[in-house]
Amino acid sequence: MKAQLGLVAALLLAGCGERAPDPNVQGSTTPPYVRAADNETVLRDTVMPVRIGELGPNFAACNARGAVRERSSAEAVPVRAAPFEANEEIDYLEAGAEFFICARSQDQRWFGIVYDSGGEAAARCGVSAPVPRRRAYPGPCAAGWVPSARVRLVSGVTHQVPAEGNTLP
Repeated sequence: MKAQLGLVAALLLAGCGERAPDPNVQGSTTPPYVRAADNETVLRDTVMPVRIGELGPNFAACNARGAVRERSSAEAVPVRAAPFEANEEIDYLEAGAEFFICARSQDQRWFGIVYDSGGEAAARCGVSAPVPRRRAYPGPCAAGWVPSARVRLVSGVTHQVPAEGNTLP
């Protein structure tokens, strides 16, 4: 018991030391991280291909369908080359246009989509069947990134076995 009391007393005395000379210094002296301003020209020129096959070879290349959320018929949603607001607009989709959702950005703010001309989720895009590995979408339909807040989920994609002439390279 005396040994334990002696240990407690030694620990209490060890905690009594001199204060740091600068009262504002507490803990780490590592300077705070200051994030550099985004370089608009780098973001504008960035291209990030939409990847298909994100869930593996047992699922359709794109696993969801979506449509542009109808806020107003005059307000088109820009399709961008990469998931950044500052990025180049490569196309526009009108309210109600449908597409396949194939990928998401890490922050979940953007969907990577595949769509046919005129904003349609068409079978000719070839993303209803599985693909052997994850990769960038090669076509024949258009692909890009739209803000997830502007998307209404429509339904899943029916899993199809690839037909002879309907396989992606």
